[in-house]
Amino acid sequence: MHLKKHKLFKNKYPFLLSFALTGLVFQESVNSTILEIGHKEKIDLVWQVIYREFLDPEDDFNKRDWMKLRKKLLSKKYLDTQDAYNSIIEMLASLNDPYTRFMDPSEFYQMKIDLSGELIGVGIQIAKDEKDDLIIISPIEGSPAIEAGLKPQDKIISIDDNPTKGMSIEKAVQLIRGKKGTKVKLEILRKETILIKSLSRETIRIKSVSSKINSSKEGYLIGYLRVNKFGEKTSDELKEILIDLEKKDMSGYVLDLRWNPGGSLQSSIDISRHFIDKGTIVSTLAKDGLKDVKKGTGISLTQKPLVVLVNKGSASASEIVSGAIKDNKRGKLVGEKTFGKGLVQNMKPLGDGSAVTLTIAKYLTPNGTDINKFGITPDIKVKMNINPIRQSDIGTRKDKQYKAGEKELINIIKMKDQISNFNPTTSNLNAFIKINKENKVFSLN
Repeated sequence: MHLKKHKLFKNKYPFLLSFALTGLVFQESVNSTILEIGHKEKIDLVWQVIYREFLDPEDDFNKRDWMKLRKKLLSKKYLDTQDAYNSIIEMLASLNDPYTRFMDPSEFYQMKIDLSGELIGVGIQIAKDEKDDLIIISPIEGSPAIEAGLKPQDKIISIDDNPTKGMSIEKAVQLIRGKKGTKVKLEILRKETILIKSLSRETIRIKSVSSKINSSKEGYLIGYLRVNKFGEKTSDELKEILIDLEKKDMSGYVLDLRWNPGGSLQSSIDISRHFIDKGTIVSTLAKDGLKDVKKGTGISLTQKPLVVLVNKGSASASEIVSGAIKDNKRGKLVGEKTFGKGLVQNMKPLGDGSAVTLTIAKYLTPNGTDINKFGITPDIKVKMNINPIRQSDIGTRKDKQYKAGEKELINIIKMKDQISNFNPTTSNLNAFIKINKENKVFSLN
């Protein structure tokens, strides 16, 4: 029953469990040098880790049953590594926690790549279209794919003469990636033309932050910041962008965390500190009741007005940042209620290339709110466009949620301008307060 529920969760929310877009909030494990051990010892190692550190989000973990399970597992014979892996998978599935799971060496390798933001490949993002054909979503700037002239919507017919019809994305990724300096041959269909491209595999840096400057109708310069995951280098990427934009005299910022399923816990804390000077950012509550509180360091990069865009795809690390911004009254949240993942995972390598991630704590927003399964409700609720918009329209006024966010940001900017220009000896204070209350932008925070 538990295993079935686990699979249903994975089917319903694949973006939260895939290596490409991890929604797990990670703390790095220090135990990464375990020597190769036998099948039973590996199973027992996982059992011991769960027994000591697992925090059950449903609060129904039964230690007596867990002891019985250990005896049963260690009494079995295991023919090979996969047999042992299957027992570990079933053991973890019995916990009824979709975030506590086993990763085989291939999955764990891809997870580390995703967090590091670097991989060896040709620099293309791929997907399946409505006809189940493998297509290029976009080539990555500065990559071999750009140099070869690959374009969005190009269909990949074959990879090193392996036909892609019916091929999974995971298999395609495996064939395209390889050792640095080696080549891969792609057969491309562009409209009705067949192209053969031989590309060299190189180190590709995957940027997790993109930005642009939007000019409002009133002439305000808006810094638009889109964060698509929380990797090891995301904070540094955003820091570099913010420092540059601050020199260009932005009036305010729109931080877009929509469809961002999370990533590194530390990354979410560091990014919150870019905007929050002082105050609590997040607190974590472990199995033993130990509470760890993270706060601002007093060296934020900007104090300009801020709006954060969120939706049901904003999870875990995205919710840490959103909760910190909202509870500290640092900015306004615009969009839809977030996913609701308030749990912290730790990653435990098993020495043979595989690993286990297990839930070890829950996190609370600065106000002490447990958002797990409940999510965060935005200050201003706005549904996404009825009809899907193009990728190029995201973060523009054709994007309904961005448009609403920009409008709210302009209101905040105008309010701050009015306050800074207000002269109590020459202005009508009561009228000033009344106007700002009517516009719902009056605040002295």
